[in-house]
Amino acid sequence: MDYQNILNNIEQEVLSKNVTGKVAAYIPELSCISADKLGMHLYCINSGHYQFGDSNERFSIQSISKVFALTMAMLVHTDDLFKRVDVEPSGDPFNSLIQLEREQGIPRNPFINAGALVVSDTLMSHFENPKEEFLKFVHTITQNDSIDINEEVYLSEKKHSHRNASLVHLMKSFGNIKNDVDQVLDFYVYQCAVAMSCKELATAFMIYANGGSLLNGESEIITPSKVKRINAIMQTCGFYDEAGEFSFRVGLPGKSGVGGGIAAIHPGQYAVTVWSPPLNPKGNSELGMLCLERLTTLTGLSIF
Repeated sequence: MDYQNILNNIEQEVLSKNVTGKVAAYIPELSCISADKLGMHLYCINSGHYQFGDSNERFSIQSISKVFALTMAMLVHTDDLFKRVDVEPSGDPFNSLIQLEREQGIPRNPFINAGALVVSDTLMSHFENPKEEFLKFVHTITQNDSIDINEEVYLSEKKHSHRNASLVHLMKSFGNIKNDVDQVLDFYVYQCAVAMSCKELATAFMIYANGGSLLNGESEIITPSKVKRINAIMQTCGFYDEAGEFSFRVGLPGKSGVGGGIAAIHPGQYAVTVWSPPLNPKGNSELGMLCLERLTTLTGLSIF
């Protein structure tokens, strides 16, 4: 497969598109990012790296971090984790309070905000320094110790996390948050503020494409059985209330973030990431979804 030629064609196609999406503004620091940024990186298990555009520039990964946090939680917890957070598509916005109230403080899945906050709470109960352990995990799966948080995004998001704070308090009232509310919220915001490039994200997501193992011959990070479950949750829940649309158009497990990033995988084939900050009304990268739709169309391959 000539992936570089395919990516070059995708770049030319999407650059001619009239973008109607808007850069996320509810986190003020994110609104400072240029809407013209566009990068894509594909990491093939068999043939290596392919890219175009701003694929080496770091950006705030936001909710893509939820995949890493869930992976860590599944490494240190038994199935009890899924008594506190479900694995069903939400069908509602990612920060819905109504659904959480109706379902008595049990989040619909780990990739909506409430679910990720519960996952954060479980990690805080297990690790003495969860922030340090989270970054250490990212360093391990990227083999890159230079990755860190964007301090400006972290402080900006923390200052404007009122709705997420409401989610934590509501779940606390139902007994589904065990640690201090402010500390849980702080840890969650810290994860979202991690800054990575498309290349670094594609490298990190290789464990989900490669059965839980890095490509450098080291021992597995997570078992194939658990990777299967994570990929299934990405497929059904990775794009909030647009997961069905992503499956229909793209046909890959993946996860989006309001920083404009999308990471996806084709099991046994590749990990691919796109970054374009303007978001559609559902909070997913407008051009990112188009790039990935064109990828699976031009290659003729998806998981379906």
